[in-house]
Amino acid sequence: MKISEPAPGVHFVEGPASNWLIVRDDSGFLLIDGGYPADRDLVLESVRHLGLDPADAKAMLITHGHVDHTGSAAYFSQTFGTPILCSPEELAHVQGREKHQVTFGQVLARAWRPRVFRWMVHVINAKALQAEAATRAEAWTEEKLQGLPGRPTAILLPGHTPGNAALLLPGAGAIAVGDSLVSGHPISLKSGPQMLHRMYHWDAPAALEATRRLRSVRANVVLPGHGPALHMSLAQAVQALSQ
Repeated sequence: MKISEPAPGVHFVEGPASNWLIVRDDSGFLLIDGGYPADRDLVLESVRHLGLDPADAKAMLITHGHVDHTGSAAYFSQTFGTPILCSPEELAHVQGREKHQVTFGQVLARAWRPRVFRWMVHVINAKALQAEAATRAEAWTEEKLQGLPGRPTAILLPGHTPGNAALLLPGAGAIAVGDSLVSGHPISLKSGPQMLHRMYHWDAPAALEATRRLRSVRANVVLPGHGPALHMSLAQAVQALSQ
C-alpha cells in the first residue's frame, strides 16, 4: 500500500492491485472505491494513517460495481453505517442484483499467458469470489454529492459497466476515473494512460467513446483505479489513448 497526496486534500492509495481515495476537507472525509474484499484491512489502515476514524466517513462513493472497487463497501455499510453511493444506473450492480464482471471463462481462455495467470491467482487470493454485495447502497444525487467533502461531481461514462462514472473534485483540480482509463494493470505491458483489456468492459467500444468525452473536462491530476496517479491534464491523458 502506498499513500500519496497528489492534490490538496485528496489522498491516493495504491493497493496491491486496485486503488482507492480518501478525500477530506473541513467538513470531514469520504472514500472513493474500496479495493478487493481482502484489501479491507488496508483500507481501514489507510484511513487511520491519516489520523481519521473509519467510522466517521461521510460516504463511500463507488465508481462502478466490480469487486475490486466494492470490496470494502458492505463492511463499511454494516459496521459503521457508512452511506454507499453510486450512480442510479449502477445501483443494481453494486447491490448485487445484476452482474457485469469479466467471467471465469474469459479469464481461463487467456490463463496460458503468464501475466493473466498471475493476475487470476491474485484475484482468487484477494477473495474476489467471496465478495459481499453492498445491498444497502443508494443512488447518489447531485444534491447529496455537493453536500460531501470535496463537493464531487459525477460524470456518467457507460461502457466499462452500464453505470460507470468518474468523480470530479473541482476544488482540487483532480478526477477519480475508476477504470474508465488506467495508468497500468497487472496484465498490461504498458505504463501510462491506457484502456483496460476489452474483456474487462461490458461494452468496449462504448467505454472508449465515453472516455474520449472526458477531453473537455478540466482537471490536472488523473486518479485511476489501477496504476499510479497521472500528473497531467485529463485532455492529455485521453489524447494518449489513441496514440
